[in-house]
Amino acid sequence: MSSPSGAPDADGLLAEQLLRLTRRLHRIHKQHLEPVGITPAQSRLLRTVAHCAEPPRMADLAQQLEVVPRAVTSLVDALEESGSVRRVADPSNRRVVRIELTDSGRATLRALRDARRRAAEEILAPLATGQREALGELLSTLLDSAPDRHC
Repeated sequence: MSSPSGAPDADGLLAEQLLRLTRRLHRIHKQHLEPVGITPAQSRLLRTVAHCAEPPRMADLAQQLEVVPRAVTSLVDALEESGSVRRVADPSNRRVVRIELTDSGRATLRALRDARRRAAEEILAPLATGQREALGELLSTLLDSAPDRHC
């Protein structure tokens, strides 16, 4: 990639490298999730529910995951069928449905953490300890500059 002046476009190259790494991360992550029996989208929903101070509403989950409410319904249906989450009525408003983790869902989260750790080890294998630390610092800087989207 070059800028109009013919000089290399460092930011464009970096963006392309990040996109390629993201695709590789997703592919490896998906491979490590298969034995757990969960999709990446279901994994994101479980992690989001686990990070909320109280069981979230379906609309809260849709907003946090940046998806349409129907997508959350499908994810919750599948996770409820597997026993990982359950729908519960809000104690202050019986018309509101909240989603909470079950014991099985907490066990699934532990398996997910192990799968994510194995995926990270695979991705980071070529890096020396110092390089991993430098990458961690750089990623923290980028993440700290983004708005927090937790419940």
